[in-house]
Amino acid sequence: MKLQRTERFVTAYRALQPEVRAKVSKALRLLAADPGHPSLRLKKMHGKSNIWEARVDRSYRLTLDISGDSFNLRNVGKHDETLARP
Repeated sequence: MKLQRTERFVTAYRALQPEVRAKVSKALRLLAADPGHPSLRLKKMHGKSNIWEARVDRSYRLTLDISGDSFNLRNVGKHDETLARP
């Protein structure tokens, strides 16, 4: 699968602390290689059409939508804030 980053995702990613960015980068490598990797816990968001969430770590999540053979990365950040604005 291809990863495409939205402007909002890029902006949110750049605002993260370096150690969190490293974790996000690792999660993105796993996502591209194996979306079913257990550490990602990729799942569809309730009440949102075609928006998915993946785990970066206990406190951080990223959101995406799927279009053909691409994951369109929408947002990344702290759990509650990111899921409130996927």
